[in-house]
Amino acid sequence: MDESELAVLRTMYVFGPAEGSTWNLTYDLVTSKLRERNPDEFIRVDEGDQGPVPGSVMHFGITLGDETLEGMAKLAPEGITLEDATAQAAAAFVQWLRNSIVPTGTSVSFNTEWGLEIDLPDALVPDAPRPRVAATFLAHLEAIDAMN
Repeated sequence: MDESELAVLRTMYVFGPAEGSTWNLTYDLVTSKLRERNPDEFIRVDEGDQGPVPGSVMHFGITLGDETLEGMAKLAPEGITLEDATAQAAAAFVQWLRNSIVPTGTSVSFNTEWGLEIDLPDALVPDAPRPRVAATFLAHLEAIDAMN
């Protein structure tokens, strides 16, 4: 695939703390930060069969530019996903994560649904401007395409 085809591909992006670290993620934190952006964002927590934390998942909507995307947050394993997103949308989302959710100085790892399917290890999101982050995501997609 060429770069223009990769730029419009949509997949699920998975973000989490780098190995050995934590974001101290809570659903209250994610809810409050989403509501700061847009008080009308969709948020739902499925408590699972063991109560409010074990097995629970938070589903949410987030508006990025002109597009509303959906995501999920889990406390165990700790992480947040952005579903059906382009590399550009994922780069905008991870910038929001860094500014709102991730503790200062904590690294963010990422993978994609396709990367997980082929056991590609998580990689660190560069602490860089959005264009460089998007380029990192595109390089990830290109590497997966080359493996197939």
